[in-house]
Amino acid sequence: MKILFISHKYPPSIGGMEKQCYELIRGVEKTHAIYKVVYDAERENRVQFFFRLKKRVKKILREQPDIDIIHLNDGLMAYFGLWLQTYTSIPVVVTYHGLDVVFPNAIYQRKIIPKYHHYAGGICVSAATARACTERGFPADKIHVVPNGVDTEIADLQVNVNEIVDEFQRKYDINLAEKRTIISLGRPVKRKGFSWFIEQVVPRLNEDVLYIIVGPSKQDFRVPLWRKILPKKWLDEIDLFLGASSDEERIFELLQKNEYKNRVLQTGALPYEKMMALLTLADIFVMPNIKVKGDAEGFGLVALEATLRKTPVLASGIEGITEAIKNEQNGYLLSSENAEVWVEKIHELLQNPELLANKGEGFQRFTLANYSWEKMAKDYLKVFGEIIERNKTSHE
Repeated sequence: MKILFISHKYPPSIGGMEKQCYELIRGVEKTHAIYKVVYDAERENRVQFFFRLKKRVKKILREQPDIDIIHLNDGLMAYFGLWLQTYTSIPVVVTYHGLDVVFPNAIYQRKIIPKYHHYAGGICVSAATARACTERGFPADKIHVVPNGVDTEIADLQVNVNEIVDEFQRKYDINLAEKRTIISLGRPVKRKGFSWFIEQVVPRLNEDVLYIIVGPSKQDFRVPLWRKILPKKWLDEIDLFLGASSDEERIFELLQKNEYKNRVLQTGALPYEKMMALLTLADIFVMPNIKVKGDAEGFGLVALEATLRKTPVLASGIEGITEAIKNEQNGYLLSSENAEVWVEKIHELLQNPELLANKGEGFQRFTLANYSWEKMAKDYLKVFGEIIERNKTSHE
């Protein structure tokens, strides 16, 4: 099997989709011939990548006429690959992550999504994304579910916890040894529920509990002129499309209040090693997602990473999160936006250190046994093979 991978999400850019694409290609190329056209942020900007894309793909297809299948790594890539539907008879398969299916723009939903139905197949990172596809008219027999994997080597990663404790003491004047710590990782977009957790859960926890948010953050909230002019509906769509930190300003406002001093801390982005050390130190990892119209959590990779560090996970039981976290097997799935349930479970765990430790170890074992990049790559290859065979049969 020869496969052409096309993606605008790829290292050295950092992100969950970039990691997934990299690990997929790395896993597949161990046993099959692969060709790739991927965005390299160190060599060109994204506009240049899309401008040159068609020419690069055509060149590979001319030089390698025996390519068996083409893979596009997300819905945006599917849009820029629409010309392939008439240019070649090679089957094209697209991975859908969530937002690229539910993006709430009327033109996108009415005019663009139906064009995706004609691709040879779609691979969804979760059952929730698959349902979103079929609800939008995708042929059910063309939709497959392959959950993302996780880097299982995280479980054996050696980290320096004392170093991160010393850094917090120096930088924030906070002694982590005297705190019970709850941590969230990720970009502060509204669906992540960070500000909801701060407002509805943190005030009801014991005063020795510190909630830490790790991820990109900014301090300058001056509103540019164009954001003052455009209608809110347009702004919401732009924020969703660009993955803007739509919850950032609300978090900043909350952190200015005295009631959250020494109770909530936003660190900004941290180097990988420090992030893993903090994750190891934390008592609980939370993923308190809320429903946001037109947005969706495609998976829950950071939650899996937390389980590998033996940090018990509490997550909202919605959308693609349920594909990563299985209730009471590698985490707890809780009712979204039900503060009472969240407070009760946190109190239960923090008041029982032995239970906390046992759950952390058990959750790690389940994740190690059921999630890996190698398994994901094998499952992709199985789907690729099915699509290739079906395409051959349809052309006989």
